[in-house]
Amino acid sequence: MVTEDILIECARRGTEIYAEQHPLPAQVSQVQAGQMLGLSAQKIGKMVKDGHLALNGLGMIPISEIDRALRLK
Repeated sequence: MVTEDILIECARRGTEIYAEQHPLPAQVSQVQAGQMLGLSAQKIGKMVKDGHLALNGLGMIPISEIDRALRLK
């Protein structure tokens, strides 16, 4: 019998395997940030301008900024 605990463990392990094979980049473009956050590139640009998302020295958005934005949703 498949229990809820077994299903949860399968989902957790599947997520781990996917993350190992598809690691997040250290930084993303504003277009990529929009895709990750479900927002338009224009909205991301406004968030950067308003100081809600920071750019690094290369003009890219660090993945830590994306993680922070997702936590605030």
